[in-house]
Amino acid sequence: MSSQLAEEMEDAVQAIRRITRLAPKTGIILGTGLGGLARSIDEAAVIPYADIPGFASSTVKGHAGQLWLGRIAGVPLAVMEGRLHCYEGHSLERIVFPVRIMRALGASSLVVTNACGSLNPMHRKGDLLVIDDHINLMGANPLIGPNDDRLGPRFPDMCRPYCPEYVDLALALALENGIAAHRGVYAAMTGPCLETRAEYRMLRIIGADAIGMSTVPEVIAAVHAGLKTLGLAILTDVCLPDRLEPCDIDSIIAVANAAAPKLEKVVRDFIVRAGEKGIL
Repeated sequence: MSSQLAEEMEDAVQAIRRITRLAPKTGIILGTGLGGLARSIDEAAVIPYADIPGFASSTVKGHAGQLWLGRIAGVPLAVMEGRLHCYEGHSLERIVFPVRIMRALGASSLVVTNACGSLNPMHRKGDLLVIDDHINLMGANPLIGPNDDRLGPRFPDMCRPYCPEYVDLALALALENGIAAHRGVYAAMTGPCLETRAEYRMLRIIGADAIGMSTVPEVIAAVHAGLKTLGLAILTDVCLPDRLEPCDIDSIIAVANAAAPKLEKVVRDFIVRAGEKGIL
């Protein structure tokens, strides 16, 4: 850890603790159109990213750019209402900075969500994906550079980046609530353009069930930091290369907004059930 990073992390933690002393057990990152969950947090302190040293501002539609600290079902949480993306011009180190801060505040687990495109013909718009594994096609890694053992090991093992117990629990909760959810592999590219037909074919051939522009950097940092991680996505469009139709951000956000209550239900139930099981 560079002296500058250490100083930024200390400044960020102190700025947050001046507003609330809550020590989160779990961090949550809310993706495109998924900010509604934050509104259900009890005893919430809300801090704009601009007020936290080291946090970059989110510039993307559907990402409010606020950190919420409070409780759901009595479980203390740190919730990012909106994330940062590589295509906004942020470095991967800056993108994962909030994950490191949530860990520094006390979190031992992370729930990361997104809206993404499906590559699997068995999926439908608005279904949920419980991420079982991922493929990093972003051409970079947030751990490149000198390693500091205080943040995590030099060579973190990635054989199970998503906690298997969390994956199974999320799928079971979706089934209990009659919500269509699939286990699958998420691939990440930098964006911001959507992929070509040839790229969709390539992604399916290499084993991806969904494609997006986020999540993987944060999960790498979470694994590095020792956080148990759950990944959930809303499938907002079906990207089948031989039946591909034009898609735009407004239609993606509309599908995400319509499906958001399903994802929020799974996340809330997961927090409750995992808390009862003592596995957060």
